[in-house]
Amino acid sequence: MRIKLTSVTVDDQAKALAFYTEVLGFAKKRDDPAGEFRAITLESRESPDGVELMLEPNAYPASKTFQEALYRDGIPVAIFFVDDLDQEYARLTALGVRFQVEPMRSEWGYQAVLDDTCGNFIGLFEG
Repeated sequence: MRIKLTSVTVDDQAKALAFYTEVLGFAKKRDDPAGEFRAITLESRESPDGVELMLEPNAYPASKTFQEALYRDGIPVAIFFVDDLDQEYARLTALGVRFQVEPMRSEWGYQAVLDDTCGNFIGLFEG
């Protein structure tokens, strides 16, 4: 058993695609029509055959409620790993990314939390 695909619920797929590719640096893998929405998946440029990330529209009331509750409570919906958190923090801050939590050490490691502009907080960990 393997994890091949996971998703992040977003409030605007086009805005999310721009943020996740142009700012975070993921590469678009698929972008297919799916009714009134799109089936968009991304991949890491560092490991293109790894896990894909789907930008899932928050079109269902339960998913929208869940997304809003996590955001309100400041809970990251996903965690991404970077080689150098200080460098990534500087790069993203220069691009205007807003951080809920600046880089800090915790029992879990060296981490920060950013706002993806699409209704989510994303954790960044160095490792």
